[in-house]
Amino acid sequence: MAAGADLSGGWEPVAVAVWPPGEAPPDFQYSPDNVAGADGDIDPTEITFPGCSCLTSSCVVHVCSCLCHGENYNSLCLRPTDEEEEYARPVFECNAMCQCGESCQNRVVQRGLQFRLEVFKTEKKGWGLRTLEFIAKGRFVCEYAGEVLGFNEARRRIQAQTSKDLNYIIAVREHLHSGQIMETFVDPTYIGNIGRFLNHSCEPNLFMVPVRVDSMVPKLALFAATDISAGEELSYDYSGRFHNLPITNREQKSLEEDKRLRKPCYCGSSTCASFLPWDSSLFSTPDTCSGSSP
Repeated sequence: MAAGADLSGGWEPVAVAVWPPGEAPPDFQYSPDNVAGADGDIDPTEITFPGCSCLTSSCVVHVCSCLCHGENYNSLCLRPTDEEEEYARPVFECNAMCQCGESCQNRVVQRGLQFRLEVFKTEKKGWGLRTLEFIAKGRFVCEYAGEVLGFNEARRRIQAQTSKDLNYIIAVREHLHSGQIMETFVDPTYIGNIGRFLNHSCEPNLFMVPVRVDSMVPKLALFAATDISAGEELSYDYSGRFHNLPITNREQKSLEEDKRLRKPCYCGSSTCASFLPWDSSLFSTPDTCSGSSP
């Protein structure tokens, strides 16, 4: 790829650089937002939420219907969860049906990329993603966008992979207060954005939060877990345990059993688990996955 080229092809508000000059990652179709998967089960572009009726330039808590769970952002930074809160607050941004303006402080993730980032070739981890400028703790960095799949299609694609294939499919499970579990599967293998270049780290500088804008299909938004300096590689914990509950005994047993199938981790952190996280549920047969929703 020529020096100064934009990997996103103009789809992002900020150009995405590539290093080194003259090289480029394998081809894929760039999309800054989620798209419907080949199975057609879920359409992430459908608008199903009603909009707020706020006539001000920026919405406020106790008035805006989109902020019924409290304020989401403070000066563009995600508001941290209070220590006494047992569950993470759901994040709902104002949407296309809202009457508030585009400058509303409750519109952050939907604005897309705001920082200068660079896709670069790493020594052991293939292609990675780093920032070319300082990012403050709590700021939205990028989305993990791709095809939104149903469970069956996600499992079919996972089981069709060989040991040499890179796996980009992410499974996000949200445990609701009612005990219900909501599952979202996103695959940026063929269609996706820069989020597909984020490598795993056992001590990451990003964390993922499902953010809903137009419907219950979430945007998988990545926020800065700490202040990040220019030149630092960006990473998140593929297992989702970072900023969440610790690993359970059942999960630990599953990880030990599947270690022979897992790939080594090269994050280099002092707490490195030696292997990349592993989701065995997508390798199970339908009979053993009766608890998973299609």
